[in-house]
Amino acid sequence: MHILVIAYEFPPSPSPQSLRWAYLTRHLVEQGHRVSVLTIHLGGEPEGLPALPASISFHRTYAGPVRGSLAALRDLRRRRSARTDTRPAGTYKLPITTPRSGKGWKQALSNTLQGAAAMAIFPDVRGEWFPWAWRRLEKILETDTPDIVISSHEPATSLELGLLAKHRGLPWIADLGDPVLAAYTPPRWQKRAWRLEREVANLADHVLVTTPAAAALLAERHERKERVTVVTQGHAADAIAVSSSDASGAATYDVRRLELLYTGSFYSFRRPEALLEALRSLPEARLNIASVTLPPSILRFAQELPDQIRLLGFLPHNLALELQRHADILVNIGNADPAQVPGKIYEYLGACRPILHLGNGDDAIAQFIAGLRRGWSCMNRSDAIAAQLTALIASKRDGKLARGLDLGTASVMQWHWKELALKIETISRSLSAKA
Repeated sequence: MHILVIAYEFPPSPSPQSLRWAYLTRHLVEQGHRVSVLTIHLGGEPEGLPALPASISFHRTYAGPVRGSLAALRDLRRRRSARTDTRPAGTYKLPITTPRSGKGWKQALSNTLQGAAAMAIFPDVRGEWFPWAWRRLEKILETDTPDIVISSHEPATSLELGLLAKHRGLPWIADLGDPVLAAYTPPRWQKRAWRLEREVANLADHVLVTTPAAAALLAERHERKERVTVVTQGHAADAIAVSSSDASGAATYDVRRLELLYTGSFYSFRRPEALLEALRSLPEARLNIASVTLPPSILRFAQELPDQIRLLGFLPHNLALELQRHADILVNIGNADPAQVPGKIYEYLGACRPILHLGNGDDAIAQFIAGLRRGWSCMNRSDAIAAQLTALIASKRDGKLARGLDLGTASVMQWHWKELALKIETISRSLSAKA
């Protein structure tokens, strides 16, 4: 089959949705399909992202005035950096990006410009891509017609483009991720988001969602109960490791301490304060954080007790995976919705290391981890966390940290990206045969 993927978020973007379709397209090619990708020219280099097959046909288009200008600046910086960087290709001097609070003037200026554009552009500044993407899509459909089209949301622009392909008579899969009308949708766009979501629910030949809760929401809002499949985020347990020198340059773990690792973003509902408070009395434990924008509480803690925490900044994806594989404990902090399992948990599964989940003690993540015997959960309170860490420190000292756990790959293979791609292949073959 010839599969056309419409994905604004695609490498070199390091976003979760970009990683999702980087892995899925790679495995679809491995399964013998021809894949084309319609995406933006983002600028920069895809450092540390999954390797993509050379056979993929890329249609990288102008992102629009705002994001296109930012892409040009990234390309300029890359060319300048290439003239002065003497490091061997594929190596990194870490941290790649210094952790920050998100309040720097450059970030503030960028946010202001993009926020101003989003006042007039649906669903946000990324919607400015539509006219350039639409023209390229028309050309692709005329000259290299795919057997099936897949839209990767977000942004909603990719769904609008998928609808155009559907109106041309092509089978269309909508990979929704979050609903179009989400809790963070600005009031000015809520009616339009709802209408687009309804149109997708009515017209898409198949809808992919990442959680059962999203499937239930589609059924509740639009009575879409059939041809909806949950395809979660996944893991890459067999991903190629980076060199040991690169990993040690990022964070050399101390075998005498309990080394905790948190990778990913800190949303407002993910509160690390209880964990930080618990660490105060436990010098035998250390928290490593790979993230760019950090809450003020973490920055203050790092200044006060620098030996208890290490801020690694932004790490390339493959290097983050390598650090996960060597950490004592992978930390997850509870989701806003206790019924959902976030994508980060699936990535952690591939590291084959114990997971410590801080939540309400019996949420969906706690049940998921317990069912797999992949780690432990406790209340996100400083006293509960301190007690759990004290026990884990003793277990590591006695060589029993993983006792009672199943840290192999066999029990989590259903969430490997290759298996998830097989789900999508099965759906695509069925739709293509009907067409």
